[in-house]
Amino acid sequence: MKLSSSRKMRLPLGFHPAVALFQENYSTVFLLTMQTHSAEYCAMYDICGARSDGKVVNCPFGSPSVKPDDLLSSKIQSLCPTITGNVCCTEAQFDTLRAQVQQAIPFLVGCPACLRNFLNLFCELSCSPNQSLFINVTSVSKVKNNLTVDGIDFYITDTFGEGLYDSCKDVKFGTMNTRAIEFIGAGAKNFREWYAFIGRRAGLDVPGSPYAINFRSSVDESSGMSPMNDTTYSCGDTSLGCSCGDCPASSVCTNSAPPTPPKKGACSVRIGSLKARCIEFAAAILYIVLVSMFLGWGFMHRKNERSPASRTKPLLKVTESGVIHQLKRQKDENIPMQMLEDGPQISSGVQLSVVQGYMSRFYRRYGKWVARNPILVLCSSVGVVLLLCLGLVRFKVETRPEKLWVGPGSKAAEEKQFFDNHLAPFYRIEQLILATKPDTVHGKSPSIVTEDNIKLLFEIQKKVDGIQANYSGSLVSLTDMCMKPLGQDCATQSVLQYFKMDPGNYDGYGGVQHIEYCFQHYTSADTCMSAFKAPLDPSTALGGFSRNNFSEASAFVVTYPLNNAIDKEGNVSKKAVAWEKAFVQLVKDELMPMVQSKNLTLAFSSESSVEEELKRESTADAITILISYLVMFAYISLTLGDTPRFTSFYMSSKVLLGLSGVILVMLSVLGSVGFFSALGVKSTLIIMEVIPFLVLAVGVDNMCILVQAVKRQQMELPLEGRISNALVEVGPSITLASLAEVLAFAVGSFIPMPACRVFSMFAALAVLLDFLLQVTAFVALIALDFLRAEDHRVDCLPCIKISGSYTDSEKGSSQKKPGLLARYMKEVHAPVLCLWGVKLVVICVFSAFALASIALCTRIEPGLEQQIVLPRDSYLQGYFNNISEYLRVGPPLYFVVKNYNY
Repeated sequence: MKLSSSRKMRLPLGFHPAVALFQENYSTVFLLTMQTHSAEYCAMYDICGARSDGKVVNCPFGSPSVKPDDLLSSKIQSLCPTITGNVCCTEAQFDTLRAQVQQAIPFLVGCPACLRNFLNLFCELSCSPNQSLFINVTSVSKVKNNLTVDGIDFYITDTFGEGLYDSCKDVKFGTMNTRAIEFIGAGAKNFREWYAFIGRRAGLDVPGSPYAINFRSSVDESSGMSPMNDTTYSCGDTSLGCSCGDCPASSVCTNSAPPTPPKKGACSVRIGSLKARCIEFAAAILYIVLVSMFLGWGFMHRKNERSPASRTKPLLKVTESGVIHQLKRQKDENIPMQMLEDGPQISSGVQLSVVQGYMSRFYRRYGKWVARNPILVLCSSVGVVLLLCLGLVRFKVETRPEKLWVGPGSKAAEEKQFFDNHLAPFYRIEQLILATKPDTVHGKSPSIVTEDNIKLLFEIQKKVDGIQANYSGSLVSLTDMCMKPLGQDCATQSVLQYFKMDPGNYDGYGGVQHIEYCFQHYTSADTCMSAFKAPLDPSTALGGFSRNNFSEASAFVVTYPLNNAIDKEGNVSKKAVAWEKAFVQLVKDELMPMVQSKNLTLAFSSESSVEEELKRESTADAITILISYLVMFAYISLTLGDTPRFTSFYMSSKVLLGLSGVILVMLSVLGSVGFFSALGVKSTLIIMEVIPFLVLAVGVDNMCILVQAVKRQQMELPLEGRISNALVEVGPSITLASLAEVLAFAVGSFIPMPACRVFSMFAALAVLLDFLLQVTAFVALIALDFLRAEDHRVDCLPCIKISGSYTDSEKGSSQKKPGLLARYMKEVHAPVLCLWGVKLVVICVFSAFALASIALCTRIEPGLEQQIVLPRDSYLQGYFNNISEYLRVGPPLYFVVKNYNY
């Protein structure tokens, strides 16, 4: 038997040290040789001391098993149901046992059979009433003058060992996406290797047994001992319910698994080498049929038109009232609209509908009233919109991605909220990806696991550790915010953890060779354990490798998990954001040049990076929006005016009117944003970038239509008559078109996606306000501008009045000459479009585009990549590309189980 070397003890006065040492060793030998091995007898009972790291050790004294009280018996039964009657453990021993096995339960809980076998092993070791039959104390040590167990022989059959290992070898530890045996068995390939790992004496502050356990399968029959041979449970035992992922060899998984259904692809049609989807093929057939029918009808109609009978027929038109009007060609096609009566309006043989008739009567009276009171209409309409703009004091922009794209009532949002409230939100992730550049010859990236690159990584880590962010006058560092699961060290995911994050350990541990050793033994070797006392999977700290060839990795992935909080406006979140801003600035200013000088690439991101980049994009686009409005202002100013003449351009131009129109469009957007901001609705990036252009396009269209309609009226009519006639002519169409646009956007407000819903709400109100301002304020501005022109006042300086010397020469030309675009439409575009062949081609081409769009819309792939919503010059573009290329770890996956009695 092996004898332990006893620790030195204080001796009574007058004793010679040699005599005391002889007596101590003699008592130890006597204790170890006089052990009793029989049923209902303990080999070690009670706790006689504790190591310096706090781990308690048992007494090496044998004693009969003890009957526990009812409370202890029920506690033992809850963990060790196979142990009944007397026991060989005190309540303190059992509490120690339970605390130790609790560390392994999270790894094995997925397979109840494995967990039961594992617990039985340690239950028999600690509390079995027949403990002395298979436990033999082989060495003892002194702890504070008390003898304690330092080593034992545990006799156990190979049958139990094989059953234990077979039930646990395939159990998965989902958190790390690897086998549980990698953590609780150092990747053991058989039960003997697992026994060797379990039985080793753990060092100080290292998880494991406080004394050595030597597992043996054979025992001397003369000793009176017999190996422990409890029944083991197979992972395929249906009563203990291991999943097929944890027990693929189970008969339930191999025999009764339903056959994999054949992959059902989309319906397709093959014509020679061409393969098309069924909907595309059907659209092509439908197009051929429709075009054939249309061409056939066209040729028949053309043939009938050329027949002699059709030439002698007068062209007649019958109105709904039964009045027959013969259509005649008019020499002057610019006939002014006459005063209409209040009854059904008939003009040129066309009877208006009830709605159009009502709107025509309304606009006739309204146009006269606006022309008579332009100042009142202008001030009142603009005043209402300015009142809405006061809500801009509460203007806020929503840039959090989860609030933009996930509805608050969606299942995903509810379950994440439940998870965050009950289990705390997921950590804030800050990440660096340091990679080598591909070889220009072969296109393959060299390995990044070199001495120079590791030392560079230590320099980078030193600078990150030195970040001191300022938040409300206090300094915030990484150690203040990082996650610390098992002590005071940050759980940084980096290959530097194999050196305990200390550059002084690099040479002492063996440099690059030590890292390569840890790639294979990261769960078993003490020197490979991280500074935060947990194993570090190389796949979380490396990228760009195939299978498990970690030494070929072409990228270091450094992840800093920071503590998170549910309240995004609280101090914890704000401190984290302050540190993240300092982190991003450090990378841009110092780390990026440092890495590039080594011919490496660096990609980086922080938890708040997406949000900050969205904010940057929203402010950067303000200049683009301003330029677009200036361009539209210049365009409107040129198109609204008459054909420029040197003698009168300063009066006939519409620069001031165009500027006023653009300002009205801008006010409609601001009024919409102000109204919803006052209600507490946050704006979004898409609102700030899209709605100004959208409303500008609608507003410019209406402005041009209104001004051109007024200019088409006869100059002999008074101004109020011209404005009234113009509103009767175009008012109903503008109203119906604008209301259709408002309703289209209003329907979009029922979309559950927040970004689309808020956009539709803002756009609907902005278009409505733009329409109202067009028919109120802008009509009033038209009246004022025409009054200015008729009074011979300069466009941009209406205070200056020009004498009538220039205007007298143009007295006879009251009928303005049409502009270039108007002449093109009248003399070129319309005649060509009326040609019989052109009509057929236009309709056929339009039909082809329409059917092609319907057929090809099935090829649209759903999804929203983060790169799309970010600026093209954002540093996150390279980061997301590196994630897809290097990272082996994906986003967190939650399984939320409610109303379950654990």
